[in-house]
Amino acid sequence: MGNSRAMAAAIVGAVVGGVAGYLFLTDDGRRLRRQLEPALEDFARELNSFRSTIAKAAGVANEGWQLLNEAMGESGQATQSRYPSARQTSPF
Repeated sequence: MGNSRAMAAAIVGAVVGGVAGYLFLTDDGRRLRRQLEPALEDFARELNSFRSTIAKAAGVANEGWQLLNEAMGESGQATQSRYPSARQTSPF
């Protein structure tokens, strides 16, 4: 099993190296990279916007739970936030 993992890692490494070499060392690869960069920037911007939307939704849900707890008369107890933080660290 260890031998097949090593072989798979070698194949993946060779493919990644070949793609990187094509994108950075050939004229066609540089052209392709220049065409892809704006699309990748747009995609990253959309991901950040989506993350912000999710954070806002979590904050609204947290406020909703707090209002519900208050309406049910549980505000005298120490209520723990259902969604403790609306912030998430970026995986990038």
